[in-house]
Amino acid sequence: MPVIQVGDLKINYNIKGDGEPLVFLHGLGNNAQSFNKQLEELSNTFTVIIWDAPGYGKSSDPKELLKDFSEFSKVLNGLIEKLNYESVYLLGHSMGAAIAVDFAYTYPSKVKKLILADATRGAASISKEKNEANLQSRIKNVEQLSGEELADRRVPNLLANDVSESVLKNAKKIMSEVRPSGYKSVAYSLYNLNQMGIYPKLVVDTLLICGEEDRVTPVTESKIIADLIPNSKLETIAHAGHLCYQEKPQIFNKLIKRFLTDKK
Repeated sequence: MPVIQVGDLKINYNIKGDGEPLVFLHGLGNNAQSFNKQLEELSNTFTVIIWDAPGYGKSSDPKELLKDFSEFSKVLNGLIEKLNYESVYLLGHSMGAAIAVDFAYTYPSKVKKLILADATRGAASISKEKNEANLQSRIKNVEQLSGEELADRRVPNLLANDVSESVLKNAKKIMSEVRPSGYKSVAYSLYNLNQMGIYPKLVVDTLLICGEEDRVTPVTESKIIADLIPNSKLETIAHAGHLCYQEKPQIFNKLIKRFLTDKK
């Protein structure tokens, strides 16, 4: 996997295909590996680019913790510029969706179409007390638990009840690789996240996708976001949870391909 220097960060990414660029942004407990089934199938139609966010996978740790998704968005812009793309299709999952929203708002000419999977509203969706508790819990867990312990505790809640053992095992393996720098940076960014004023200002065609059994960012959250974003629509995936793209990759990929190739 190649690496690009963006400021003082080395950003690791995977790239495959020769069509229009489609960039994937992973969630809190994941990295570029989690989109392997999207890389393999969708690279037949698009040039698929999947990054390891700062502090994740093989990307370097930021010198200081990032505290806002606009900071991630700025790094993403650096990566896209270094790859010489004027505009891209952009897909973000969970916290990656928050980065994608910020990027589409900040750099509107650089996003051809936007996809938000199992999107989060962060602090905007919960009480001040719950928001504080979530932050402290995330910081404590990543400081005190091993990667394997953290994955064992968190992953089952991210999946549908009838998920296959292979999907569960793979999701745990990927989450076990989280590092404190990346995890804490996202924890603080979620704590500070409120994009309610941004959603109505997005000018790009947007697709929201959510697993019907998502217990982390349920369908009701995606509906709120979809209602606020002009030119948006919501699709749900049955028998899938928060990691719907890993649980039902064929359905997920079909929704993406249909949305991005629709010329209407």
